[in-house]
Amino acid sequence: MTAHRLSEERLLAYAAGAMSAPEAVVVATHLAMRPESAAWVHRLQAVGGRMLEDLDPAPMDDHALAQVLARAEVDGGEAEASAPLNDMPELPEPLRRYALGKWRWMGPGVRVRDVHAPREGECRVILLEIQPGRETPRHTHGGVELTCVLSGAYAVGDRRFDVGDLEEADEATLHQPRVVSEEACLCVAALDGQILLDGWMGRLFQPFIRL
Repeated sequence: MTAHRLSEERLLAYAAGAMSAPEAVVVATHLAMRPESAAWVHRLQAVGGRMLEDLDPAPMDDHALAQVLARAEVDGGEAEASAPLNDMPELPEPLRRYALGKWRWMGPGVRVRDVHAPREGECRVILLEIQPGRETPRHTHGGVELTCVLSGAYAVGDRRFDVGDLEEADEATLHQPRVVSEEACLCVAALDGQILLDGWMGRLFQPFIRL
């Protein structure tokens, strides 16, 4: 069975601190569940740190401080890890430090709740729960969507995503995840903009589907 991990491009962006804060939350969750990938990121960060020591000082961007503070909140620390802020202690540690919104009904067997992690523009973090045998509407995206499986499993075509797996999607991706596990599938996702439903029926219901 193929394990779906983050692309090298995104791992490099995460290690360099160049990833948006919502995406970094999902990647941190993925890495907490995949220690082998986390070890590689730590090595990249160590190499990057040594390279920075050899560079001459340069002026900082106007938004640099805000980005650093948001990333510090994502990366967290031991004090935060010891005090969960939500009602789901079964979540991986990177998610336990954020408050959660109320569950919202999104359709038969599908519900969603907000993760009150740092936002960046229209990009935010959500939890999505889909019951066994159910599937999402066929859709594409207004921007990037990173999804990490927390429990259960879903499939897209012949690709299966199990616990710890991560799916990368964007405007060019048209898919319809369906739950293939006997238990509900719980995922965390960084979603930039809204999903865009496919077909005339999708366009009809689009105004009622808000994630």
